Amino acid sequence: MLDVKAGDDASFELLLHKYRTPLVNFLNRMVRDSATAEDLAQEVFLRIYRARNKYAPNAKFTTWLYRIATNLALNALRDARHRQMEVSLGQPGESGETDLPAIELPDRQPGIEQQLMARDRVERIRRAIHALPEKQRVAVLLHKYQEMDYDEIARILECSESALKSLLFRAYETLRVELAPLVAPPKDCRSKEPAREGRRT
Repeated sequence: MLDVKAGDDASFELLLHKYRTPLVNFLNRMVRDSATAEDLAQEVFLRIYRARNKYAPNAKFTTWLYRIATNLALNALRDARHRQMEVSLGQPGESGETDLPAIELPDRQPGIEQQLMARDRVERIRRAIHALPEKQRVAVLLHKYQEMDYDEIARILECSESALKSLLFRAYETLRVELAPLVAPPKDCRSKEPAREGRRT
């Protein structure tokens, strides 16, 4: 980034090549829309390039990068909620049709049930993370998916490490409760043999 500040555009291309994909993945997990994530990532790098002359290496480049990304993602989510509220207050469509996509039945293949169960599991985890309060969601995504340490995440969220740990504790506790059904054994798998053995003794 210091080379970019000095006028080396090739170095900016290197940063773009290295960080664009993980940044898009992070933003997609935040906003749950791939097109919006792509647009936000482009805006992040645009802002970084415009601010190149003011860059000072006070922290890691990724700290600066993800702080900008987090702020843009949170703003996008708030704007989306505001637009959704305006739509819900408006008149329903004349046709009465929903925007739900048509259900496509998959071809019968070996292991298709396992694939569907795995997809359902991933989607339930995504929904649970997305339902977290904003700062908790950001903290979990940066900690679990971007594998950042406490110090860097605290800098991105502009809070103390102790506050971050408290944030993560509450987030993981909520996820533990919400996702408990994914790790609990099915009820019909519980054997009744011990009860019968008990009657024999």
